[in-house]
Amino acid sequence: MSALATDDLQRIFKNLDKNGDGFVSSEELLFLLQRIGVQQFSLQDIESIFSKPRLDLVEFLIFYDSISKKNGQESDHVDGEDETRDLAEAFRVFDLDGNGVISSDELQSVLSRLGLWEETSGDDCRRMIRVYDTNLDGVLDFDEFKNMMLSA
Repeated sequence: MSALATDDLQRIFKNLDKNGDGFVSSEELLFLLQRIGVQQFSLQDIESIFSKPRLDLVEFLIFYDSISKKNGQESDHVDGEDETRDLAEAFRVFDLDGNGVISSDELQSVLSRLGLWEETSGDDCRRMIRVYDTNLDGVLDFDEFKNMMLSA
C-alpha cells in the first residue's frame, strides 16, 4: 500500500460514502481494505477498533494513519500522527452536531463557551471561516480546519 495525500483520502472517503451522510460503514471500509490487498482485518476487528459500526472522515484518516504505520509506510500523515490525532480531537470539539464540518455558529458557540469570544455577532466567525474555506461551501471540513490551526 502506498502513502496517500489527504486530498486522495478525502476523495476515497466521499466515494465510499454512497448516501452522503458523512460516514463510511465498517462493511464499506472492509471492502476497500480487501480490494487494496490488506487482508489482516475482519469486520469485527474494524468495529472493535472504533467501538462503532461506521467512521466519519476524521476517524477514517486516523485509521489510515494507523494501518500505514503498521505496514511500514512512512508519510507526512504518519510523521504527524500525534498532531493529526490532536487536531481530530479538537475538530470534534468544534463540530457540535457531528456532521463532519464546522459552521460559523458552531465556531462562535465553542469559542464563547471557552471564554475566547465575547462578540454577539457571528460576522467575525463567518469571516474567519471564509479565510480557510478553500472549497467555498461556507463551512470548514477537517482539512480546512487543520490548515487553519497549523497556520495560526
